[in-house]
Amino acid sequence: MTMTMEQLRDAQGEAVYSSEGEKIGQVEEIFLDIDTQKPEWIGIGTGFLRMKRVLVPVEGATQREDGFSIPYTKDQVQGSPDIDDDEISQETEQELYSYYGLPYSESRSDTGLPAGGPSAEAGTNLDAGDRGPNGDVDDEGSLIRSEEELRVGVRQTQAGGVRLRKWVETEPVQEDVELRQERAYVEREPINQQVSDAEIGEQEIEVPLVQEEAVVEKQTVAKERVRVGKEVDTRTETVGE
Repeated sequence: MTMTMEQLRDAQGEAVYSSEGEKIGQVEEIFLDIDTQKPEWIGIGTGFLRMKRVLVPVEGATQREDGFSIPYTKDQVQGSPDIDDDEISQETEQELYSYYGLPYSESRSDTGLPAGGPSAEAGTNLDAGDRGPNGDVDDEGSLIRSEEELRVGVRQTQAGGVRLRKWVETEPVQEDVELRQERAYVEREPINQQVSDAEIGEQEIEVPLVQEEAVVEKQTVAKERVRVGKEVDTRTETVGE
């Protein structure tokens, strides 16, 4: 589905997301086909402070609540040919079409680009056909004044790390245990009476004796939980260029 000019009119500064859903930059400018006035390329500022500018085709891009989504990976976009000038040559556009795997039209316009050259709706560019090689003359009797603006941002860097490690310590333990043991003794009790069913002869009885033995066993018991947390400190730093 092709994006319409109405969708891209206020696109400058909107976030651009890769096919994996990762934010890769912001919209810097929209390039139009001079003949058809249809949006053809999206200029994206990527990298720290958005100092690297790349182009992605408008074809296949879709709008979402927080910006635009394109059907290309972050690595593919960042590896596209660099665009340093405000004017795209026919060779550069052909290289871009080939890089993104899109069919390239051989029809030429007065600018030498297929189906017309690029102009900018959003961003700082004007029609490439109305500019000089330095991008300073718009039409007869007028000049375009440009100035550089410092863009300051932040990026995250690793300042350190915390590692938790545990090891095993061995500690011998001794405890006193009270043990019981049965002992046999003989007790005689005189009996002076007649019995009718008693037999004279040998007889033997056996009485088992019981004793206690110390038994040692170990079990693992959780004693403490150690947790690492993070907090954010804010500082102000002055930068300049």
